[in-house]
Amino acid sequence: MTRILVPYHLDEYRPGLDVPYEPAVTITRDLGGDDVWARLAPLYADVADAVAADIQDGGVPLVMSGDCMVSQAVVAGLQRARAGTRSDGDGDGSVSVVWFDAHGDVQTLETTTSGYLGGMPLRMLAGYRPELVAEGLGLRPVAEDRIVLVDGRDLDPPERDYLAASEIRQVFAAELDAAALPGSGPVYLHLDLDVVDGDELPGLLFPVPGGPSASEVGQAVRRVLDTGRVGAVGLGCTWHDGHGAADAVGTALPF
Repeated sequence: MTRILVPYHLDEYRPGLDVPYEPAVTITRDLGGDDVWARLAPLYADVADAVAADIQDGGVPLVMSGDCMVSQAVVAGLQRARAGTRSDGDGDGSVSVVWFDAHGDVQTLETTTSGYLGGMPLRMLAGYRPELVAEGLGLRPVAEDRIVLVDGRDLDPPERDYLAASEIRQVFAAELDAAALPGSGPVYLHLDLDVVDGDELPGLLFPVPGGPSASEVGQAVRRVLDTGRVGAVGLGCTWHDGHGAADAVGTALPF
């Protein structure tokens, strides 16, 4: 895997971000613009280009960042690289998403009470407000029935309502195996590492108790990798630096 570091929490540059693996590539940008979406656009364009190029060279990129929003760029790059491929049955570049997260990440600008943009990326991958990010990246919406949310347990009422009415499947890490993966063809495997039990992993920004251990997450990830379908991986290193979280997950995950 080619390890790519995007050392940001949304548009906040975090040069000292603790990550579990030494990156081969680090992507940074001078972020300018009148709003957060304008500031993120050139950074995400660079990430999408790097992901697409690595996949086209036969790689499986692993993108590490301080948030989950960078997933928009990773999926855009994966779609671009796989478009026209016929051998996997998805020649239009369609991908599936396996999303490990203690949170739903399916808020919208209209439903959020905190205004935190990091609570929206999965909803955006499913097609919400494409003018914000997707259109600029050439990102096509991922069909809801191609998305699996793993161990999402801290859900606000609007998220529960949306998920109940959607075709997104919710499973526990222990249930995740080849049969639970949606669709066919390439998978974007996303891990917000706060999916790990908040009582086990130190320093998380938004810890949630009652989740799987790091070892159990690692075992579930291995089962997904063993299908041979993973085209790109995203790691949301959503913690405060200096608490040892990166080392704890680095030894548990099979990357």
